[in-house]
Amino acid sequence: MSRWFRSEHMEYISLIVNEDAAHDCLADLGKLSAIQFTDLNPDLTPFQRRYVSYVRRCDELERKLRFFGSECDNFGLNLETAGDVDAFLESNASIIGRSGAAGGASAAPPSASGGKASGTQLLESLEVELEGYESQLKELNAYSEKLTREYNEKVELQEVLEKARRFFMTDAPRLAVSELSGGRSGGAKPGALLAGAHDDEARADLDMRFSSITGVVSTEEKVRFERMIFRATRGNCYVRFAPIKQPITDPETGSLIEKCVFIVFFKSLSIETKLKKICDAFFAHRYSLPDMDDAPAVDRMLTENAQELVDSRTVLLKNQDTRFRLCQMLAQHTERWTWIVLREKATYHTLNMFKADVSGMLRGEGWVISESFEDIRASVNRAHSDMDHNMPSDVDQVAKPWPTPPTHFTTNKFTYGYQEFVNTYGIPRYREANPALFTAATFPFLFGVMYGDIGHGLFLFCAGLYLLCNEEKNDKAKLDEMTGGLHAGRYMITMMGFFAVYAGLVYNDCFSLGLNLFGSRWSFGSDSPDEGDEAEMTGEFGDGDSVYPFGLDPMWHVAANELLFFNSFKMKLSVIFGILQMFSGTCLKGLNAVYFGKRLDFLFEFLPMLAFACSLFVYMVVLIFMKWSINWHSRMMSATCIDPNSNDWGSADYQETVNGQTGVWVDCNGGGDGTCTPWGYVCQGNDVTADKCPLDFGGSGDGCQPPNLITTLINIALAPGNVDEPMYYGQAGMQNILLAIAGISVPVLLCAKPYFLSKEAAAHHAHGDDDDDEEHGFGEIIIHQAIETIEFVLGMVSNTASYLRLWALSLAHSELATVFWEKAMLSTLNLNWFATFIGYAIFAGTTFGVLLMMDVLECFLHALRLHWVEFQNKFFHADGIRFAPYSFKQILMDSSA
Repeated sequence: MSRWFRSEHMEYISLIVNEDAAHDCLADLGKLSAIQFTDLNPDLTPFQRRYVSYVRRCDELERKLRFFGSECDNFGLNLETAGDVDAFLESNASIIGRSGAAGGASAAPPSASGGKASGTQLLESLEVELEGYESQLKELNAYSEKLTREYNEKVELQEVLEKARRFFMTDAPRLAVSELSGGRSGGAKPGALLAGAHDDEARADLDMRFSSITGVVSTEEKVRFERMIFRATRGNCYVRFAPIKQPITDPETGSLIEKCVFIVFFKSLSIETKLKKICDAFFAHRYSLPDMDDAPAVDRMLTENAQELVDSRTVLLKNQDTRFRLCQMLAQHTERWTWIVLREKATYHTLNMFKADVSGMLRGEGWVISESFEDIRASVNRAHSDMDHNMPSDVDQVAKPWPTPPTHFTTNKFTYGYQEFVNTYGIPRYREANPALFTAATFPFLFGVMYGDIGHGLFLFCAGLYLLCNEEKNDKAKLDEMTGGLHAGRYMITMMGFFAVYAGLVYNDCFSLGLNLFGSRWSFGSDSPDEGDEAEMTGEFGDGDSVYPFGLDPMWHVAANELLFFNSFKMKLSVIFGILQMFSGTCLKGLNAVYFGKRLDFLFEFLPMLAFACSLFVYMVVLIFMKWSINWHSRMMSATCIDPNSNDWGSADYQETVNGQTGVWVDCNGGGDGTCTPWGYVCQGNDVTADKCPLDFGGSGDGCQPPNLITTLINIALAPGNVDEPMYYGQAGMQNILLAIAGISVPVLLCAKPYFLSKEAAAHHAHGDDDDDEEHGFGEIIIHQAIETIEFVLGMVSNTASYLRLWALSLAHSELATVFWEKAMLSTLNLNWFATFIGYAIFAGTTFGVLLMMDVLECFLHALRLHWVEFQNKFFHADGIRFAPYSFKQILMDSSA
């Protein structure tokens, strides 16, 4: 945990490598994931970099691989995983040869004499391999598109022939002359429907007939197509449609399109021209038909087209089968090829950050994790020795001053989710105290305080256990964004469920019902009490046996003052948890100041903040615990007038210490109204509590009455020295001292640090040239410190009130559960079995939707806010730089996400 408290130590190094060995060096460094390179060529554009040609080649390979993936998606094929990333990086196999890929075997790349040559040969091998597959696939796709278009034309022609023949046979056996204009070819060819060309009577009859255009149009365009024809021809045409039952495949997109056959009758060459333009505008395919009266010709054309349709379909299916088998093979290797290309692209992209100071040598700089420095050096030396180069490499630290070091934390499966939880808000500064260490414990705990319910928490806990059981399976699977987030936070969800169950046990709340696990310490005296009956304790007051062993007694859930008791209990818990968390955040600010050697921050920021927090807010927690620990039954009895002859005289409940004697009843000498207090004060009948109380603490109750803590805390500032109901001797004076400490700490926090910073600045500037800069810098310091002071002082008040959301959400959760139980279940149990069944369905649905879904998210977001705002703003700057190592593993994992 100490390594998680502060980020890893970083060193800035310089790395000089031989250009021929640079590729192999970076190939090994990418496996270590321990170095973040700095760009030494910031003035160069991406197109001026040394290895830009190699990056472009990798981009082209990525484009081809994306093309392969899209083609596999068209066939519904899932890309087979390349296996474990670590195993891939450790394997020596780099590419899959053409012959090996066809058989599913892998082959290693040819070895090279140098890193640059090796990388070049690797890219060349991949380019040749993928170029062949891309050309083959594109050729098949083009042929498929052509075949699909021809097949569609034959299908449409078959439909047009059948629909037109049916129309002429039933509706207009001697009506029209049809013509064809193919979707992509020339104009119409008019032909006689009834008469021969040499028959004069028939020719005269022909002049009285209508011409027609027949074709196919999309069903979506049918209404617009018909409306356009009507408007263009002013109604001087007759249009008929007939739907095609089987959808037509679009040759370009592959999607299915609903189409219908149309036939338009007209009697004008000008109308014919308009109709052809309209058909072209709506991408309607026009087809020519033979004379419908020539039945043998029509049948012959139908038969020939049907045979061509069968042949075309056979060729098309063969093409699709060939493409499918090719895509099956590509699906087996595409992801592995993608990983290889991404690895090479990352290598050359990083090489572009190096600078060639000397011919044949490359120099790079970057941040490295201190404990991995020797691994980096050994890796570079090994790469050079493998290349058999005599020129030595150099890996050495760069002398200070360094750039700002990046922040890196070593995490595991459990801590990763909490670290990302903090990083979402902001990255910790280098070596700054890490809030994630504390968040791992406090976040699920505060969630449990708000969500506390045994039943609901158990559902959440089981959901977390389910995610843990499927951990290995989900690690290797490709998850969507939501499932991936749940998988990353599986340990957090489990802990949230655990603490929700724990808080539910403390509240003794299970689906809004109290569980009598250990036997209630209260009894009504009968098995069926009536409303308004009072319960009696089963044991003596103050006895250990009269206390419920763990959590709250279930009898509180049926008490008349249930809500009042739970509100008081949860409100105080919320304040205690909130102040303790904020106080720990303030202490972390002091630890940071000590660690970084910031003397002024420690003396004039941390100490005043600590004094202000302790004098008012930690003191509030002390008062709460004091009120809980004091035996108010005994104190109030000490100020109660009791008849010496009654049974209450001599009760063991009186345990106050008076005159050095504890729990001793003093007999009074008579007089007054015949009653006296346990310590011997004779009551007169008109005595006030301060007269009867033996503690002499002051105030109206003299210490024998429980105080209202809210009034007490308000009076610290609004009525100094006035404590109406003190709990200990000298409380008024103590609170005046604490108020004075809080009052002094604010101006010290505001003015002390700027004053000493100005003194230090004056000591560093001996000349008057820098006066303007000094005044400007001092003004900024004053403004910054004023903001810091206001934010802390007002934040302590507002943030304390903000922690009351722990009580509010817990109250809302329990009350909602009560409403769902009473209105959905209890109201239907006494009706009949069907009503009970419906009631249970409503109860289960509302419980799942509201309490197990919405309320979980609500409590999660409120706990998130308490950590980001109330806790982290006390010490966390959140302006660090995240360590982004040169890591093949991270690159490949991101690509697979």
